[in-house]
Parts: sequence; structure tokens; C-alpha cells
Amino acid sequence: MTTTITRVYNSYDEGRDVVNALEAAGIDSGAISLVSNQSEDTSPTSDGAAAGAGVGTAIGGGAGLLAGLGVMAIPGLGPVVAAGWLAATAAGAVAGAVTGAAAGGLIGALTESGMSNEEAGVYAEGVRRGGALVSVRVEDEQKDRVLNILDTHEPWDMSERSENWRRDGWTKFDPNARPLTPEEIMRQRNTYL
Repeated sequence: MTTTITRVYNSYDEGRDVVNALEAAGIDSGAISLVSNQSEDTSPTSDGAAAGAGVGTAIGGGAGLLAGLGVMAIPGLGPVVAAGWLAATAAGAVAGAVTGAAAGGLIGALTESGMSNEEAGVYAEGVRRGGALVSVRVEDEQKDRVLNILDTHEPWDMSERSENWRRDGWTKFDPNARPLTPEEIMRQRNTYL
């Protein structure tokens, strides 16, 4: 049986490190996805690759999942760097949203992977607030190994974060919200240091 496990990390660099650790442990690149807010200075596209609607190729490369890293615009998030099956599903959902088929590319992709709409909204908001989402499709025999890798890299406690966001007035992910600026993202991150 296949299960999807998703975590959010503090930055693209942390998400990239998790992806590298998963691949080094023998997890197939095709089972891993990375979606990270592109507004931070350390993202692989900050040195000149242009963000656009749809998916474009990012500067960088190498083997494995990160070789396919690209840029896409997702409603409510703005430009994100993304790779893997989740990115492909989100790109399809974004294209469908043009004709009204999806409320938001990442929400649609996460719910398609088995999350509730509410949980998917929390994870999408995590990306909006500067996080790097790593999602892995695993067979039962790989689940413990993947959980160990994901949790060793200090993911966000999404329950705690969403509670704090709600105390500040957030109710749900809004695909029409403006993307956060790099300064706003840094303030978000500094709240949890």
C-alpha cells in the first residue's frame, strides 16, 4: 500500500537537504516532491531564472529530483520552485483553475494525494509563509525509514503553526491572497526561532 507523507521545512535549502537525504537512502526520485516559496534570496532561481505562469526550468541541475527543479506560479503563493509528482499535479490543477476546475494548484495536488481540504490549506499556507514542502509517496516497507529522515531534519509543527496563524486572524488558505515579501517571510521565520 502506498502512503503519502508530507512535511514543511524552514527554507529551500533545508528542503533540498531532505530531498538529498531521501535519495541517498535509496528512495526513488519519482516518489519525492519539493515545493518551496521562491521569494527567498537563497532559492535556486534568485540568480537569474525568470518566474512565469506555468512551469519553467530553473538554473541548477544535477542528478535526481533536483535536476527537474522548475518555477511555477500558484494562486495565493506566487512563484515557487518545484519538482516531482506533486509539482506536475499542481501545474495541471493551475491550468484547470483557469477554467474553474481547481481553487488552487497546491491545494488540489495535496487533496489528490489524500489530504483533507483543510489540512492541504494549512500546508499551502506554510509554503506561502516561506516554507519548503517535501512530500514522499512510500510503500509500507519504506515508511519508517522515510519518517525517520523527514523528522530528523526538524520539520515545522504544522498544528502549532496553524494555531498561531489562527490567533493572528488567519482562517484558511486564500488563493487570492497576495504573496508575502521576502521581509515578511523573514519575520514569519524569526517568530519561531
